[in-house]
Amino acid sequence: MTTSIPLGLLPDTATIAADGSLEIGGCSLLELADTYGTPLFVYDETHLRNRCREAVEAFGYQNVVYATKAFLCKAMAKLAYEEGLLLDVATGGELHVALSAGVPADACTFHGNNKSLSELRMAMTAGVRQIVVDSFDEMDRIDSLHGEGLPVPNVVLRITPGVHAHTHEFIATGQDDSKFGFNLGNGDAMRAVERARAADSMHLLGVHCHIGSNVFAASNFAKAAEVMASFAIPLDLPELVLGGGLGVAYTVGEEAPTISQWGSVLLDACAAMGVRSRISVEPGRSIVASAAVTLYSVGTVKEIPGIRTYIAVDGGMSDNPRPVLYGSGYEAFLPRAASSERTETAHLVGKHCESGDVLILDAALPSGVVVGDVLATPVTGAYGHSMGSNYNKVTRPAVVFVADGVARLVVRRETFEDLLACDLG
Repeated sequence: MTTSIPLGLLPDTATIAADGSLEIGGCSLLELADTYGTPLFVYDETHLRNRCREAVEAFGYQNVVYATKAFLCKAMAKLAYEEGLLLDVATGGELHVALSAGVPADACTFHGNNKSLSELRMAMTAGVRQIVVDSFDEMDRIDSLHGEGLPVPNVVLRITPGVHAHTHEFIATGQDDSKFGFNLGNGDAMRAVERARAADSMHLLGVHCHIGSNVFAASNFAKAAEVMASFAIPLDLPELVLGGGLGVAYTVGEEAPTISQWGSVLLDACAAMGVRSRISVEPGRSIVASAAVTLYSVGTVKEIPGIRTYIAVDGGMSDNPRPVLYGSGYEAFLPRAASSERTETAHLVGKHCESGDVLILDAALPSGVVVGDVLATPVTGAYGHSMGSNYNKVTRPAVVFVADGVARLVVRRETFEDLLACDLG
């Protein structure tokens, strides 16, 4: 059975114009490609704000911490903060971008499984809201910085709850065998609590967990909430952070809980357990993933009779490494004919020097794709731009936000000179 691209996979304001072409935020995708070039990330600003507001409605003002690793630029940092979200940063670089966007340090929480001494110094000096402590070695570094006279930070301890999430092994984080956090099962978690409570170098606010990324099963989140509640309630700490990881639908037939449904599952589980702590969460993908599409230009259509057809575009694994890393699935469509039935299949590939540089295996596409066509892949708002690279010295794409018929460039396209900015020759 062949179908046109489902509107449910497109940003909230996506509409099909009278000529059959697709518009987002009142802007023609074809005109955006012509103006800004390709590859191009196009974000629906209304969609971003809608998801932020849905999260705040579910969990409360400043109980939602946007996971910036999903997608970060100054415009996104400003938008999330304007909508009442805090920001989760995991490196000095992410913190620098957030602060440069005008987000106050006390609206940022600092993550990371191997924070350097300089990153911790930066976070403590700036006065971040809290540091999510991940190891005893990190506690040693905080002790050392306290000895230098730096301010005492608020800390939350990341706990590994022993919950296996149904997701790819590379993005599962809650199981006992994990590089993240203090293991609950072997007693490290309680030892960390005891050390933090006794230390003059830190102020213990609460505990934290994160079970993985792109998780579809609500039962996984409920189980983690129950395990963490059982650990946290006797500690009587003011904060319980239940992480993020809510999945989104990328392809036809996939279904994921909404942010509101996710909120009900977590909060109901905590209420049933008698949690009195402030509960916060850290969504990233579910805020930004389906807010964006990536536009490409078709450069080669190569039919190998009896084998398959390859359609090569001007991007690939440098702007979307998820298919190569995780075998992630995507859909594709032609913005010039958004409602057309997708009756043909082809390998949609990138321009990099790797046979594995495949964006979509057996992509469903309308017939008649030709060189020069603009082709789009939806649900690319998370972990595309943020994980992008300069492999083969390809310049990274521009990013535009669209709303109410207006497009604004928020990240310019890299130039060849940018590639030499750090090259000393």
